[in-house]
Amino acid sequence: MTAAARPVLVVTEQLDAAADMVVDQLNQVDVPVVRFDAAAFPQQLTLTAGHGPTEPGYCGVLDDGHRTVRLEDLRAVYWRRPGRPVIADTVPEPYAAWAQNQADAALLNVLAALPGVRWINDPHRDRIASHKPQQLVAATRCGLRVPRSIITTDPDAARGFAKQVGGPLICKPVLGGRLPVEEGRALMVATHRVDAADFDDTIRTTAHYFQEAIPKEYEVRLVAVGDQVFGGTLHATSDQARTDWRTDYEHIEYGVTEVPHLVATAVRRFMAYYGIVFGSFDFAVTPEGEWIFFENNPAGTWAWVENRTGLPIAEAHAAYLRGDTA
Repeated sequence: MTAAARPVLVVTEQLDAAADMVVDQLNQVDVPVVRFDAAAFPQQLTLTAGHGPTEPGYCGVLDDGHRTVRLEDLRAVYWRRPGRPVIADTVPEPYAAWAQNQADAALLNVLAALPGVRWINDPHRDRIASHKPQQLVAATRCGLRVPRSIITTDPDAARGFAKQVGGPLICKPVLGGRLPVEEGRALMVATHRVDAADFDDTIRTTAHYFQEAIPKEYEVRLVAVGDQVFGGTLHATSDQARTDWRTDYEHIEYGVTEVPHLVATAVRRFMAYYGIVFGSFDFAVTPEGEWIFFENNPAGTWAWVENRTGLPIAEAHAAYLRGDTA
């Protein structure tokens, strides 16, 4: 098979705007694409992978009955928030949970062992890169400015931190994600302002992540793909959106900005530290023009950034998966 004919495997949930945009870009330049959701494995999606004593990687097929791709032909894998494998309901617990873990490990590790395949992002590295407390240390080492922070279960330590900061504080989740659905809607624990006067023994119930509240002229969703960086701005027009823009989309004005050279260099260093090639970074820009790093989501959303700003983020993904860019 010629290099031009080698397909890109897109592993994602069925409804994902970002994946749709990347697939469209690949289709426009006639790069073959095969798209699956890991949730279809093993009931609708069949994997056969063999390895011999001298083989450089696995040989075999992925087949859902309509599309087939040979593992050895793949040029790249776009791993974009796929579902977990779904086991037939005829398998009782605890065997169903065991079978799900087996299927998850088999699919991921066979793909990860393929030689010469580009990833956005390798999930093994992606999981490590998603840990927020560790990100602060990595960001500092890479040259980014971060907020003063404390993670604690001790109310006295929290009060001491508040006294040290001497200004407004916020509390945010250590681990992202949504709460179980309630009355048909998923609940999210948002970043919110806190008052040290209210600190009490409820802080002992779990780990609390407190930070100094950074004064913001605006915020930036910085999307990095390989060596390319794109800066989408968010100007909040309400107090709620200024604290956490995800809670009040109606009061956000969008735009674009040039990413300062020092920030772009530090972001590339950060991604190299984790061995990832894509990230959705959140920054605040202070009234003095200083960029403050909050966090990076290595599987973060970006379709809305391109749709509202025209930044060519999907094209950058496609170019990387094709092998055209570093």
